[in-house]
Amino acid sequence: MTEISAELILEAQADLGESPVWSVAEQKLYWIDINVGKLHRFDPASGQDDSRDLGQAIGSIAPIAGGGLLAALRHGIYRLDMSGAHPIRIANAPYDPNMFRFNDGRCDRQGRFWVGTICEMRDRAAALLYRLDAGGRVRRMIDDMVISNGLAWSPAGTTMYHADTPACTVWAYDYDPASGTPSNRRVFLDLNASGERPDGAAVDAAGNYWLALYGAGKVVQFSPASERLREIQVPARATTMPAFGGPDLRRLYITSARQRHSAEDLAATPLAGALFTADLETPGLPETPWAPL
Repeated sequence: MTEISAELILEAQADLGESPVWSVAEQKLYWIDINVGKLHRFDPASGQDDSRDLGQAIGSIAPIAGGGLLAALRHGIYRLDMSGAHPIRIANAPYDPNMFRFNDGRCDRQGRFWVGTICEMRDRAAALLYRLDAGGRVRRMIDDMVISNGLAWSPAGTTMYHADTPACTVWAYDYDPASGTPSNRRVFLDLNASGERPDGAAVDAAGNYWLALYGAGKVVQFSPASERLREIQVPARATTMPAFGGPDLRRLYITSARQRHSAEDLAATPLAGALFTADLETPGLPETPWAPL
């Protein structure tokens, strides 16, 4: 197994950096700070990072066909312009916002938006994975988890990956692109022996699954057959999610967090909450924009 090291690109000090999304049109990276409710836009060419306060926790973002961003906020799913201004609510949150919020989300290869939740007390398997259907209907699809994470699709869109972080497990499903329905759930990764906690993920053009391991300070490349191929070591333990970007989609961007870090933790890993990069041989795939079917 090959090991490489990620490099610092932005010392952001994010409380919970997440959901990096590369804009091919702008050649910029959008990302969020979940707990403080901020949307960021980072320009690698200039090093400038702009942010906008959305006024509530934000779990994930996705591009929209024709322009703009879809944002899963605590109180619902909203359409934003690319600056984060002028939010228009598409759907109400299907849960009690005092107990839950949206978490990891993205579009399948056909443009359907999927988003999971987190049970913030982390004391019960009450989180769900939803699909946003046309007309703003939020449809319950998968249940019985604590923190929905690791959502990704194979290049052909016929395999769906999904994780529950505290369960230290990633599942794979057969996925019907025509109906947007997963089936035949099976264990893709059982990480309980190592105690590694699956967070956000991305799939490259060859179908490999790149998974951030929260608390382990790394992103790991797994083959479609679950083989561990490569590890990217990150100088921040709370690695949260990778995303492919750059002109040829061969640069991996990695978000991280500093939430729940003690003074001793921050002294040991002062770059917690930063944004990191690593250059790879195999390119990624552009994020499919939301296009209601």
